[in-house]
Formats: sequence, structure tokens, C-alpha cells
Amino acid sequence: MTETLRAADVLARRLYEAGCRHAFGMPGGEVLTLIDALETAGIAFHLARHENAAGFMAEGVHHVDGAPAILVATVGPGAMNGVNVVANAEQDRVPLIVLTGCVDAAEAQSYTHQVLDHRKVFEPITKATFTLDAQAAGIIAEKAIGIATEGRSGPVHIDVPISVADAPAVPAPLRRAVASDVAPVGSDLLTARDWLSEAVRPVMIVGLDVIKDRSAETVRAFAEIHGVPVITTYKAKGVMPEDHPLCLGGAGLSPLADKHLLPLLDEADLIICVGYDPIEMRPGWQDVWDPMVTNVIDITATPNHHFMHQGTVNFIADTGATLAALSEGIPPCATWPDGEPETVKTALATAFPRDDEWGPAAVIAECRDALPVDTIATVDSGAHRILLSQMWECSDPRTLLQSTGLCTMGCAVPLAIGAKMAAPDRTVVSFSGDAGLLMVAGDLSTAAENGQNTIFVVFVDQSLALIDLKQRQRKLDNNGVDFRGHDYAAIGRAFGGYGATVTTREELREALEAAQTADNFTLIAAVIDKHAYDGRI
Repeated sequence: MTETLRAADVLARRLYEAGCRHAFGMPGGEVLTLIDALETAGIAFHLARHENAAGFMAEGVHHVDGAPAILVATVGPGAMNGVNVVANAEQDRVPLIVLTGCVDAAEAQSYTHQVLDHRKVFEPITKATFTLDAQAAGIIAEKAIGIATEGRSGPVHIDVPISVADAPAVPAPLRRAVASDVAPVGSDLLTARDWLSEAVRPVMIVGLDVIKDRSAETVRAFAEIHGVPVITTYKAKGVMPEDHPLCLGGAGLSPLADKHLLPLLDEADLIICVGYDPIEMRPGWQDVWDPMVTNVIDITATPNHHFMHQGTVNFIADTGATLAALSEGIPPCATWPDGEPETVKTALATAFPRDDEWGPAAVIAECRDALPVDTIATVDSGAHRILLSQMWECSDPRTLLQSTGLCTMGCAVPLAIGAKMAAPDRTVVSFSGDAGLLMVAGDLSTAAENGQNTIFVVFVDQSLALIDLKQRQRKLDNNGVDFRGHDYAAIGRAFGGYGATVTTREELREALEAAQTADNFTLIAAVIDKHAYDGRI
């Protein structure tokens, strides 16, 4: 007897086959069949308190298990609540499958309550948008997964009409073959190999495509063989273990760090951009080299339409395969005879000292020392992120999760909740400013309901510290950046977890030790002075 599948079942089963095991959102009547289909297929649906947070939870899972993320939102206001996280997924290259319920097309001709064109809203911020059709449900599911995950990853939206979700459907007859890795050939490759063999002062700038291509080990081996120091973007932290002598850490957020890194690029005779997507970078990284003066090899997943920089040669190819083709047969050689990379690494450590008695740097240093080396950390946007991204050493990729392209606030808490769901045996810590925590405090209850012992660290200075700093730098009056204080430890307890307020390293260390063995989440409120970031980032 042939099994009868609903269109929602066809979609859900294909997502399960793609590795998806978790979906997040808030239900409405229009998505009940969809949620039932996900659960039936083996994909657990998790109730969040806001669609924006739900999307970041889904992203947190993706960074652990590698499967596409799933956000479910109901018609109208539910779908619109997800716009921020969808835009984030587009700019942060996250394969987010956005499933929205919608009114049937015929009904929408005369029924207008909560009805708007979801696809027009999502079209500019997704790689593709579809309306599910029962007869083509399998093909649409296949297209959505392929588009979301191939090339530079990104979000894909599927609008699911109420009656279509329940309509009989069949899976796609065939699965698409996975494309093979592409390596460059031809005269440009020969030229690039000549540059590499002759380079005395080479530098690599490594970005997120390396993680997508699973070529971190190739990057490390290439750097070691050819003596090439590595600078990463923030999303690519950990591609090279950051205690490695050739790793100079992340770049682009901190002007203080850039004062040491950019002069090194000025001295380079070869710059190799490996999967470097400059959407993570700030204005100081626009056109920081002249490709007519310095040889620049740009290895990218997509053509350069951003014009943040240019290369002397550009390969649209797999990063690992390209590095292997560049390296083949070229012997190791000594580089940087005056030891400039080592000098830069030392200068960066001095610029971001760890031995403060108290303050944001002390909080970060204490957490890094107290928590396991394989801890997954998440960090919200703000002054604390700039400092933490310089100080928090990563030994593996995807162990510091953040919003780097869109830089949206309120992401750290839900990213940590999602990561902990996918990696329940790993230590997961979230770092937020007090303003960012208040944006998503309700989802602390999601952590509690799932019995997570996630650690939420909050920097409490009663200010939008980064915006306050910029305001003062422009000699403007203090407006709209300060707010009243709250008992954040009590907020943690109110939502079902544990709470602690700390004002010293000793108190913080004690709270961290207790949190790692707790039976639910712990919120640690680290009280720091206002203006504590001055001169530090």
C-alpha cells in the first residue's frame, strides 16, 4: 500500500535527509500542519519567545551540526518578527530555511486580516523565495536546500499555504548530484605559483568560506609549509588555532588591533585572500592594498561585486583545492627574515592585557581560563564583543559565534541556547551587554525549560557602551545611551535558572565553577564601571 504524504511531510522529510534535527519558532494556526510534519519526520520543534530569537537558536544548532537551520513563523506579524534574523543569515552566510504559513491564494483575494506578501518582504534578503505547491513539493524542497547550502550559504524562504500543507504530494523523483570541488588551472595559476615561490613576506587573510569548504586543515598545513602568517575574519576565528605562532587572530573590529595588523600588510610582498568575505570588515579595511603594487591572490566562492578590495588574480574555486594546487611542488622556504609577524603577535598581546584587577578584560580572561578549551562561546554586538573577539582564543572553528555581517544585537543568548541543544555535553557560554540581554530576556525561559546549564555572562554598565564612546568621541551631549540598572541575577532566577552578581575575579571564578555543574542555566552579572572600555578597543 502506497503511503500518502502531505506536502508538508515531503518538505519535512527532505529537511531531515539534509541533516536537520531541530526547528524553532512560535506556532500559529497556519503552521500547525507544518509543525506536525516536522515532528513526524524526526525534527523536534522548539518553542521560542520571539521569532528573531528562534532564528538565532536555529543558527546556533547549524554551527554545531552543519545542517541547514530551520525557522518557523506564522502568517503576518510572526513572519515579520523574523525579518532581522533572516537579514542576518543573508549577511552572515547562514543556510537558514524560513518556513512561513500563509493564507490560501484564493482566500487572500477577499480576506485581508494579517495578509501581506511575505515573498516580497523576504525577496531582497534571501537567496530565493518559493510558495509551496503540492505537485512540486519535492522539487521545491530540493531547490531550497541546494540554494541555501551551495556557493556562499544563505537563507531561503518557503511560504506554505494552509491547504497546500495538507494536500497530497510526492517527493522529488531524483536527488541532485553534489558538485565536485573546483580547483583553478591555466596561466593565472602558474603566475600565482611563481609569486608564492618567490615571496619573502607573504600573508594570508582567511574568511568564512574556509569553514564552508572544510579546508581549515589545508590552510594550517599551507601556512606551516610556506611560512605564511594568518589573519582571520571574526567568523573564521579558530580556523588556525590562535595559540599557533603563525596565527595573528581576528581583524576588522578593533581599531587598536588594526594599528598593528595593517602595517604588516603594507610590508607584505604577497597577500593571499582565502575565502575572505569582507562583509565582516569595517571601513579601515577598504582598499588597504594596491593590487597593482602588491601581488594579491583572491580565492572566493563568488565573484567580487563588493569592491571592498581587488585582487591581482582571482580564482572562483574551492579554497582547499586551490591552496593544494598553489602549493604542489613548491618547496618550503624561510619568510619574514626580520620576524615582523612575531613582533605583531607580541604587540597584540600587549595591547589587550589579561591581568586587570577588574573590568571587562578581567571578566573575559577569567572566563577563558576557567572554562574548557573546547567551550562554545557566543557574543552579542557591542563594545564587549570587540574586546572579547581579540582576547578569546579559539582552537577550532565555530567556537566563537556572533553576528559579524549584520552585527545585530540580542543574538548571543539564543545562539547559545541553540548551540547547547546541539551539543549538550559541551560547555556553552554567552556574553551579552546589559542592553542586549534585555532584548531577549524572555528566552531565558527556553533555556530553563530545556534544562540547559548554559552560562550567560552579562556585562553590566547601564549604558550602550560602544555608542556612548562614539558619542563622546564626537563631543556630543549624552543622549539615549544610558538606562537604569536592574538586578540581572534576580532576572535569571525569575526565569527558572540561577543568578549571581560578581564584582571581583574571585567571585566570578566561584560563579563559573558552580555554573558548570548546575542543573540549569546560570546568569552571571559582571558589574563594571561605565567607560571601562575607553582606550581598550
